[in-house]
Amino acid sequence: MIVVTGAAGFIGSCIVSKLNEDGIKDLILVDCVRGDGKERNLEGKQYDHYLDKKDFLGQIQEEKLNEHISCIIHMGACSSTILQDEQYFQENNFEYTRQLALWAIKHNVRFIYASSAATYGDGSRGYSDAHETIECYRPLNLYGESKQKFDLWALKEGLLNKMVGLKFFNVFGPNEYHKGDMRSVVAKSYGDVVEQGRMALFKSYREDYCDGEQKRDFIYVQDVVNVVSFFRNNPEINGLFNVGTGIARTWNDLAKALFSAVGRETNIKYVEMPEILKTRYQYFTQAEMDKLKSVGYSIPFMTLEDSVADYALYLKDHHYL
Repeated sequence: MIVVTGAAGFIGSCIVSKLNEDGIKDLILVDCVRGDGKERNLEGKQYDHYLDKKDFLGQIQEEKLNEHISCIIHMGACSSTILQDEQYFQENNFEYTRQLALWAIKHNVRFIYASSAATYGDGSRGYSDAHETIECYRPLNLYGESKQKFDLWALKEGLLNKMVGLKFFNVFGPNEYHKGDMRSVVAKSYGDVVEQGRMALFKSYREDYCDGEQKRDFIYVQDVVNVVSFFRNNPEINGLFNVGTGIARTWNDLAKALFSAVGRETNIKYVEMPEILKTRYQYFTQAEMDKLKSVGYSIPFMTLEDSVADYALYLKDHHYL
């Protein structure tokens, strides 16, 4: 039996789809569905049980989980980069993950969890996923701090060699519609591009970056799912790993790819960034991917243009307007 937390969410639901495609249906799906539309992501999925995240944690704490669990894929967390509730991040992102990890290790269960590139902060200290560099990073927001805190805890407790942490970079793709402002720019802009032929990007507030030339390591969710599947199938490999393409691209590149995908001329308007983001904005991210390749991962990542084109076709087919 495999447990997927955050199973109704963006990446979690795509992982469930992949498991089903691989013929795996012995699943326990864990999430917190509260009328936010996430339940759509569970439609058509095959699984044994669905549990609310609080109920699942209760079963873990009270040792009442009767099924034999072989793996926990923990994608359940708050990913908001603007939320300012430190206590919520402490309980929902750090403490919840810690308790699941301790239970998994105690019961010899494979544990794969989501970390984040938000842990790298402004990038001035690089983007190395080497364990010896973890302590040097300074996240720019509470979300990144919550992920960094768990990575540090796992490191200091000597547990990173018994689990897998995945530092996701800028993931985009199907099933993120429920995320509101935390959706990818492709998802948020698709309707404007198709209907009005225009798209908004944030202005730059640094002299070394022109508007729209800020760079991110954009990675399609299909590639992320393949990486998760690799670690599920190779339980002898542990540690903290970056999950990006290793190639930084500009927001302008992303916009041009979207306009091209829907057959529109590029028309970008640069808008003011919210005040809360101006001092916490990552102007450049690029994953160092040598470590993942060194443990045998060899599937090529999709290009930005191919990823955006595939996603745009999905959005069109699903009437995403």
